Amino acid sequence: MNFLIKTTEVFLDQIKDLDEKSKRIIKNKIELIKLNPYRYKRIHSKKFSKVFRVRLNLRGREERMIYVVLRQTIFLVCLLDRKRGYRDLEKYLESV
Repeated sequence: MNFLIKTTEVFLDQIKDLDEKSKRIIKNKIELIKLNPYRYKRIHSKKFSKVFRVRLNLRGREERMIYVVLRQTIFLVCLLDRKRGYRDLEKYLESV
């Protein structure tokens, strides 16, 4: 099954300032998501039923890449700082 990858403006703004090593890590994870979007942990959301997160260690900080699967499309929503938890998740999901 082929999935189409789309990004939100928030996600693009967050990754544009990252270094090359971090961008390469994210790109590799996106390729794995494209192969099987259901391989990572599902998280709960009020708005969507298929929201997932990928654990990342970028520049020595724990981050979570959040994505939503809708039919044949995968929306890359945002990068969340692990220290802040998931408090801002619903705000970011509004952009999907």
